[in-house]
Amino acid sequence: MNSYFRMPLAALGLLAFLSNCASTASEKEKPATMSQPMEAPVAAEVTRPDTAGAAATSPDASLSNGVAPPPTVTGAPVDAPITEAARLTTTPAATAEVAAPNAAAASAERAKEKKMSVAEYRTMLENAEAAVKANPKDGMALLQRAKAKSYLKQYKEALPDYTNALRYQRTNPDIYYNRGVNRLMLKQYKAATSDFAGAIKYRPDDKDAFFGRGVAKMQMYQYKSAVGDFTKAIQLDSTYADAWEYRGISYSSFEKLAEARRDLEMAAKLNPDAAKSLRKYVGNEPKEPAKKPASRTAPRPAATKR
Repeated sequence: MNSYFRMPLAALGLLAFLSNCASTASEKEKPATMSQPMEAPVAAEVTRPDTAGAAATSPDASLSNGVAPPPTVTGAPVDAPITEAARLTTTPAATAEVAAPNAAAASAERAKEKKMSVAEYRTMLENAEAAVKANPKDGMALLQRAKAKSYLKQYKEALPDYTNALRYQRTNPDIYYNRGVNRLMLKQYKAATSDFAGAIKYRPDDKDAFFGRGVAKMQMYQYKSAVGDFTKAIQLDSTYADAWEYRGISYSSFEKLAEARRDLEMAAKLNPDAAKSLRKYVGNEPKEPAKKPASRTAPRPAATKR
């Protein structure tokens, strides 16, 4: 899946979701910083994120944990449906508890938003601005405004809105996920991993959140831990081409070449563009340190040279 976080591994380092882990002696050189946002989340040019959260620390360990533009929150207050008119007049208490969409719906919403035009993002921002002006404590409106800013690459300006949105909707996984992607763009990798972990906590089957956390970990050179997150994403969706590709690159960074080849061959079957990573990391050409795959679409991370 072409996610908002697509970037070269070396350049991306899994976008902003890296945690504070130093690379081990057996790991390759840290991936380069990404210059674009991940495809899965918010910005139009984002590198692929690493999954942040509890991930297996070794490729063989069983995993319990595992990011296109940030997803749109489509849920309504738990106790009542939310309409545009009602949202503008609702009280803070009414917006505190939100029933976020399930993982499949959230993923579909992210894909839909990723295809929007700049003009549509600006309209999205204008509408959100009006809603926030009508009710400054509307968590949904704050989230929409934050996402619009992220899509327009106003990452620093978007961060406060994500944080304020969480004040009113503390258990909304979409806010955590989107802020994580935004932080990847700001190269705040450790903080990004925490946000992806928050998204996973409230929506355990969100494959994009696991992927995002894995990308962030790659940026911090935590390749072995990243493998766990990519594995979880693959368990949730066996056709997740980016997860196969990034796990393969992660394996190659600590000399698990057989596993790397297997994953990269699978990634190439699912997405022909991944053949570049296959040749680069386990092909007949001289092997180079793990890099983030070069960005293919505005939003995903790329690979870094060792």
